[in-house]
Amino acid sequence: ADVTTPASIRKPTRHIPAESDRILDAPEFRDDYYLNLLDWSPDNQIAVALGAQVFMWNASSGDVQQVLQLPGDEYVSSIAWAPAGTTYLAVATSEGDIQLWDAVCGKKLRTMSGHATRCGSLSWRAHILSSGSRDGRIGHDDVRVQHHRVATVTSGHTQEICGLRWSPDGRYLASGGNDNKLNIWPEAIAAEAPVLEFYQHCSAVKALAWCPWQPSLLASGGGSADRTIKFWNVSNGTRLNSIATGSQVCALLWNSHYKELVSSHGFDQYQLTLWRYPGMTRVTELYGHSARVLHLAGSPDGQTVISAAADETLRVWKCFSADKSKKSHSKKNEVKRSTLMSTDNLMR
Repeated sequence: ADVTTPASIRKPTRHIPAESDRILDAPEFRDDYYLNLLDWSPDNQIAVALGAQVFMWNASSGDVQQVLQLPGDEYVSSIAWAPAGTTYLAVATSEGDIQLWDAVCGKKLRTMSGHATRCGSLSWRAHILSSGSRDGRIGHDDVRVQHHRVATVTSGHTQEICGLRWSPDGRYLASGGNDNKLNIWPEAIAAEAPVLEFYQHCSAVKALAWCPWQPSLLASGGGSADRTIKFWNVSNGTRLNSIATGSQVCALLWNSHYKELVSSHGFDQYQLTLWRYPGMTRVTELYGHSARVLHLAGSPDGQTVISAAADETLRVWKCFSADKSKKSHSKKNEVKRSTLMSTDNLMR
């Protein structure tokens, strides 16, 4: 049965700063619910797509560099860092191509075609890069070989795929679409049909997050007509819970340290909400954005979250930092602000 969270918010047991730690202005950030334009790499590099450009912000040093700019009227529709051990960034375009870049060197390694329409979602499993397109197809590319396309799935979705995530153990691929459908695909990429199909959302399913400590647990979030977060046990195909959030669910992110889930939302509060799992009591809500918060990404150490919103800003939140005494937080800190497209992009 659906569970409506009480209006009262449980008092946090640790100090969580109510304001963002940093703000980065992100002009030309695309307000499109179906795209995925933010990712945080294992070696602490944040990539964000602004229109036709991709920028990389080093979260350690604060340095910003432009990685690429697409020609003409093309725009970036999705980005995803490769697994740990490389500096490779996958960049999908509005034309349906997928480019592979060495982001640190600013060098394009290859372009992989295979989609006839824009590709709004990407997910890596080792050397396999999976992608979801506007025509509802899923492509699987082996980035190591010349003839990269190893499988194309043409069934499963009838509209744009806006969410795509491999499980941490690589056993399942979750796909969410604008057809309000959530599919779970098997490890075998040549499979033509999902092993599970869920129809319980009543709006687009973009927000998908696999639990890091329970590989068979998936959280999914629905769009503006749905406004719920649902939890699934994919090992037996059961729905574990459904939480009414009151607004469009744009993104979800688990945190292993505190066993919590972060959700980001649309109209009308544009907030980030921290939930304690499995009880799903609200730990706190974080405000600051003035338009829907489309994307979330977490730092490699699990202490920091970055959000990207349609108000053309990115905000850095220290919501999972090691707890400190309240005395150290008695003085209000000044929020640092800079822009990703400035000629002087050092964070100060």
